[in-house]
Amino acid sequence: MESELLEQFLAYLSVEKGLRPKSLEAYRKDLTDFLAFLAERNRQPTDPGLETPVTLFMVHLHDRGLAARSVARKASALRGFFRFLVREGLVAADPTRVMERPKIGRSLPKVLSVEEVERLLGQEFPATPLGRRDKAILETLYATGIRESELIGLEMGSLHREGEFLTVVGKGGRERVLPIGGYALAAIDEYLLRGRPELVKDVACRTLFLNPLGRPLSRMGVWKIVRKWALSAGLTRPLSPHVLRHSCATHMLEGGASILAVQEMLGHVDIATTQIYTHLTTRDLKQIHRQAHPRGA
Repeated sequence: MESELLEQFLAYLSVEKGLRPKSLEAYRKDLTDFLAFLAERNRQPTDPGLETPVTLFMVHLHDRGLAARSVARKASALRGFFRFLVREGLVAADPTRVMERPKIGRSLPKVLSVEEVERLLGQEFPATPLGRRDKAILETLYATGIRESELIGLEMGSLHREGEFLTVVGKGGRERVLPIGGYALAAIDEYLLRGRPELVKDVACRTLFLNPLGRPLSRMGVWKIVRKWALSAGLTRPLSPHVLRHSCATHMLEGGASILAVQEMLGHVDIATTQIYTHLTTRDLKQIHRQAHPRGA
């Protein structure tokens, strides 16, 4: 009976919710674990009073040492399964209603050290249109902390040369004005003077950064540029445009910028999203305290 109920639920997820095979397989695995847990205790998913077995199953997952995200995923699968059973009239009450939601700690973003950024941006770039473009892209990502999607969307009119700032359109169409800094501005100037004119094919094209065909870059294209030059600089750990965004935010906070200023630069609606970067600087401060304070150990 358990397997029949599981198949009905998976069919519901497939047909009505449109879940893909990979997601369906994850649900199958998570719920099979729970059904096996019940079977060992001679219980059925349609039995009344399953609140205690559900709670014991969550304890069992923690005792197995599962990561918080894995526990949260299995809890979500259980909720969905029993809501389906209630909807179908197979159980009278949802036993997962008493289950606490597992707290998932937000993982700290990966960042480069200032020295690693210098290695990345200070290397020799070819004096070619693509070399000048790549240099300008990397400098811009680090200087402003913009997302790769925002970089792709930059147009010629986004750059305000005299004021030394960029106008960026972020999530939800929200526009913000970002200072760009001398290094990035110089790299963009060089690209506009000796790079973009050789890449552009259509004079009506207003996109700032172009691929070799004269078209806007794709997100994957930006990722490839970042990874190519990271390897060239000897940075062996995985590097993405978002790591440069995280590095920009962290280095600004370490340099004395207020969290409100960093929030504005990154385009975060909720300051709680920005506060994750303060954990990085606090971690460094704790290490310094341990090393330098007489009673810091």
